[in-house]
Amino acid sequence: MGSEASETEAAGENTETVGVSETRATGPERETGAEKPPAGATPEQDAGPPEQDTGPPAIPLLEPREGVPDVVADAAGLERVIAAFAAGTGPVAVDAERASGYRYGQRAYLIQLRRAGAGTALIDPVGCPDLSGLDAALADAELVLHAANQDLPCLAEVGLVPRRLFDTELAGRLLGYPRVGLGSMVENVLGFLLEKGHSAADWSTRPLPDDWLRYAALDVELLVELRDALEAELEAAGKLGWALEEFAAILAMPPKPPRADPWRRTSGIHRVRNRRALATVREVWEARDKIARERDLSPGRVLQDAAIVELALKAPKTPAELQALPTMRGRGARRHQSAWLRAVSRARGLSDRELPEANLPGDGPPPAHRWADRDPEAAKRLTAARAVVAALAEEHTMPSENLMQPDSVRRLAWTPPGEASASAVAAALSALGARRWQVELTAQPLARAFLRLEYKGDV
Repeated sequence: MGSEASETEAAGENTETVGVSETRATGPERETGAEKPPAGATPEQDAGPPEQDTGPPAIPLLEPREGVPDVVADAAGLERVIAAFAAGTGPVAVDAERASGYRYGQRAYLIQLRRAGAGTALIDPVGCPDLSGLDAALADAELVLHAANQDLPCLAEVGLVPRRLFDTELAGRLLGYPRVGLGSMVENVLGFLLEKGHSAADWSTRPLPDDWLRYAALDVELLVELRDALEAELEAAGKLGWALEEFAAILAMPPKPPRADPWRRTSGIHRVRNRRALATVREVWEARDKIARERDLSPGRVLQDAAIVELALKAPKTPAELQALPTMRGRGARRHQSAWLRAVSRARGLSDRELPEANLPGDGPPPAHRWADRDPEAAKRLTAARAVVAALAEEHTMPSENLMQPDSVRRLAWTPPGEASASAVAAALSALGARRWQVELTAQPLARAFLRLEYKGDV
């Protein structure tokens, strides 16, 4: 996770862009994966379609087939891994463990790989921070990840960048599985039950406990088998081409630019009503970020967002006033109380022209709840477009946001093409980043919906 991973970010209208290329695991799980069954185990032969949840109980998968490998943390060990994986065959299962909620930033603290003919490798990227040699050895291989967007940034930091990708979470979404965490997918598709206990652990811990390493190895034990099963389902459902377009789009996506005014994502900032208090949020947030970066701690472990908001609302002037605040009773908050008081004082001393604006202008439409007053015709287009996308998503058994990003639907409705033709809508959707398969499914129905509004005189 990023530097704000431990905080619940304030959500704005234009942040609702959880399209296919922005998928995340549903529910609290970031469950783990497991290749072939252990000796004597017989997985469920036919898991049935996604909506079914019947059949024999799942088989607990407790140990990696070849045992838990030693962690590779030096150049000699890494060279052996590179040679083994270069000689292996087929797709490469990859996963990474971070220290979200404990450490600053997105870096990986353990990387797991598995390939036929090579077995499983556990690599410590602290001891082996440059995996470009492994990347070169795997240049022609397909990498299999679950919820790839979670791990691709930290893999890129150590030089591991896939050229071909299969994302098992995204495949599950396109197939309409109601739960797409890795544990759920392995259980429902392959019939094995995986442990879920260490996903939120502090993976910067050294040495890593044996049970954590077992968990990490099982993360990739069956990932290639899951990939193969899902590919067959996608092919049978006529969705394999769609999935391949989505995987290519993930790889082509440029890195996200730094967020403008990241302090505005402070959870609870909606309670802050004036610019002076907003300046306090900014000053305290920046002081916290500096401390968190220097100490390599998650910002939330230095000071919770709730405390930042309370400091902005109360603006304490003395240590006694600060210590009286309910959110400042934790040891971490009190440890840096002088930094918080200085930040509050800086905000208090700013001139009016130095205060932040209440809201930054966005590059997209206004919040949808304001459309009825600002542009009633656009509001009707949005209602119609959402209904079309929802109906098509249900017809093709997938979440609406995977058929078309909600932000794209809003932008199309707010600024429609000059004519409500299928070709014009298709061009507009393509310009918004929709993939070819999405355009082919949605352009004509959306154009018809807009035309009906015109014929009825509603727009």
